Amino acid sequence: MNAKYEDRLKQDRMKKHLRQALPRIGADVEPGRDLWPSLLRRMDAEPAVESRHKWVWFDCALLAGLVGLAAFFPAAIPVFLYYL
Repeated sequence: MNAKYEDRLKQDRMKKHLRQALPRIGADVEPGRDLWPSLLRRMDAEPAVESRHKWVWFDCALLAGLVGLAAFFPAAIPVFLYYL
């Protein structure tokens, strides 16, 4: 019974802290300002994405793993080709 009582106290404290930390949200809550102009400014400020694919270390590691598996297990090559 003591463990149940302690669990109940912890739950009550957690509810109390959550209610203090998170304010209630009404049905018609809207942002304080219009967000669309700031989004347009951010889109204009960021450089355009390059059309070429940039190779990162994870891409190279995956490719090396596939080449290694194909070298050690050549019977797995048709399985790799099936999932392409």
